[in-house]
Amino acid sequence: MTNQIRFEDGTAYERYMGVWSQLAGEKFLDWLAPQPGLHWLDVGCGNGAFTEMLVERCAPTLVYGVDPSEKQLAFARSRPAANLAQFRQGDAMALPFPDDTFDAAVMSLVIFFVPNPPTGVAEMARVVRPGGTVTAYSWDMTGGGFPYDALQSEMRGLAVDVPMPPNPDASRIDVLKDLWNGAGLDSVETLEITVQRTFSDFDDYWTTILGGPSVGPPLAAMSASDLARLKTLMSVRLPADTAGRITYSARANAVKGRVPCA
Repeated sequence: MTNQIRFEDGTAYERYMGVWSQLAGEKFLDWLAPQPGLHWLDVGCGNGAFTEMLVERCAPTLVYGVDPSEKQLAFARSRPAANLAQFRQGDAMALPFPDDTFDAAVMSLVIFFVPNPPTGVAEMARVVRPGGTVTAYSWDMTGGGFPYDALQSEMRGLAVDVPMPPNPDASRIDVLKDLWNGAGLDSVETLEITVQRTFSDFDDYWTTILGGPSVGPPLAAMSASDLARLKTLMSVRLPADTAGRITYSARANAVKGRVPCA
């Protein structure tokens, strides 16, 4: 049985995934091009990385972030965005809000963690007003787009049990389109997003992954010899440039649709 992924340490998550989330989130928001003054819901907000982007870039009137982890929410509340955003513990499949509360709802790198993705999309559509936007973006987990896909591949090659989200297929662009159409949303569109991140050197990359919420625990359980072997394998897969920096790409899929007007 594959280990369950848990996100509890907001600081470690910020280094491991926050930078990637911001890179993809910037392109995602450029694509959405939302009007200012909206009421937003960030579903599965985690440590608030994307919520803060909404506050900084979209000039919202109101933002709520919802996540099941109180530890992640505590980190989110420490961000400058908390001056405007409010954070609540909650379940993506049973959002703690009345119908037609928001102008826009978003899942940022979350939908493959939702136990029942159609229910999660239906819940977003429920709490968004007619004419409002329901949207998401997620790493292409089955297509090799996850930022640490190469690392996970090498770990599996060493017979390490690597945690996976419960519904990785929900990240596929065709599945996202089907989910949005299945929820009865109008004007459904999709987008493929490619981003690059640069680590200052291989040690920067290695330290980042050792603290990663999804890969950190299985890495810590590896023998010293296997861990050294993995480090060598990754240094070959991620060669440095002349300045010693490590740069590589990740890919996400995005979707948006509109709640039908009566």
